[in-house]
Amino acid sequence: MQIIKLLGDNSRKALDRCTQVLKNGGICVCPTDTVYGLLANASDKSAVKRIYCLKIREAAKPLPVFVKSIEAAKKIAVIDSKIEKKLRGAWPGKTTFVLRLIRGTSIPAAGENTIALRIPDHPFLSILLNDLDFPVVGTSANRAGLGPYTKIADVLEQFKNAADQPDLVVDSGNLPESKPSTIIDLTRNEEKILRK
Repeated sequence: MQIIKLLGDNSRKALDRCTQVLKNGGICVCPTDTVYGLLANASDKSAVKRIYCLKIREAAKPLPVFVKSIEAAKKIAVIDSKIEKKLRGAWPGKTTFVLRLIRGTSIPAAGENTIALRIPDHPFLSILLNDLDFPVVGTSANRAGLGPYTKIADVLEQFKNAADQPDLVVDSGNLPESKPSTIIDLTRNEEKILRK
């Protein structure tokens, strides 16, 4: 488990290393605009499987996914003009939307017919997502029943003696106190808040 401190003078080094790890099917811990997150290529079946193992999370529970733009979201989710207006009013930001997956789209992190998408409002992640040509799993960096964590020491402690560990940790120090993103389901006739 490599640890890179995110400081002003080495942010490009951290971005390049993170990009390399994700493109090679690895797992990164990164700061987000909410809590520390586990990141992986959402289209890579093996990487997604490792996320489930690291989190000790049931495989039946889909994982949230980060995209770099609404245009990128439109490539994997059904987004009409009404939904697009809603997304543009909330993104980038701390709201995850559950949308219908475009039929025939294969995203291992998604549900059978739905996908939870978000554009995070964090400078490091914005640049990282723009450097990648695939959507990224963006789930809180904690094991099931623990966390989520804004303190880097808590993140590192839980993985310290684990048999499988993230490949890279981008240490941005302690993040401002925050809860995970709000989740809103837009797949029904009326939107439903699943988590606030």
